[in-house]
Amino acid sequence: MQLAVVRPGRVGYTRALAWQESLVEQRVRGGDDTLLLLEHDPVYTLGRGADPVFLGTASSGDVPVVRSSRGGQVTYHGPGQLVGYPIVHLREHRLDVRWYVRQLEVMLLGVLDVHGLAGRRMEGAPGIWIGEHKIASIGIAIRRWVTWHGFALNVGADLDAFDRITPCGLAGVRMTSLAREGVTATLDEVSRVVVEQFALTFGYERWSAGRGIVPSTSLEAAP
Repeated sequence: MQLAVVRPGRVGYTRALAWQESLVEQRVRGGDDTLLLLEHDPVYTLGRGADPVFLGTASSGDVPVVRSSRGGQVTYHGPGQLVGYPIVHLREHRLDVRWYVRQLEVMLLGVLDVHGLAGRRMEGAPGIWIGEHKIASIGIAIRRWVTWHGFALNVGADLDAFDRITPCGLAGVRMTSLAREGVTATLDEVSRVVVEQFALTFGYERWSAGRGIVPSTSLEAAP
């Protein structure tokens, strides 16, 4: 299987949503799976069924709040966080949503292991933890067995924006990051490890830079 990898740098959240919508439709019609790896400008997002009460003081702040079509509760995206959006057709893997989420967790555990960290899962709370602190979140959507949305891995040390919300709707949860755990690595370096672990976990024989996979003119205009 072939995987196209696209690393466009920082992309606005609403633009990334429109880009994913376009890629999902393309994938339904055929072509290769795609992995988008990017950063967002600061934004708080609510899952499709999320309770706004978990926004806390972020509901009245100056950081945008977006209702998303992914699963899960409230989270934050911003600089220093690596966000991954896999556009994967599960018919070529396994028609099992729980399996897919578990594979994302396996991939993230592999990324931490490469960096010398021991992560763990928590039953009933998708994502990855180091001790009692959460380092990676997962929130997905699936359309006609094609996945979109995905995962967010905290890389940088600045996690203050999470203090304004109840992350993932889990009272008392504290977030951590690679930097907070003593790992010195750039987003670009972590991205390369994510690509390798993603390919290994999902069984891709090869991957390539998806240079031809770019937003249309209308998507370029989105914020």
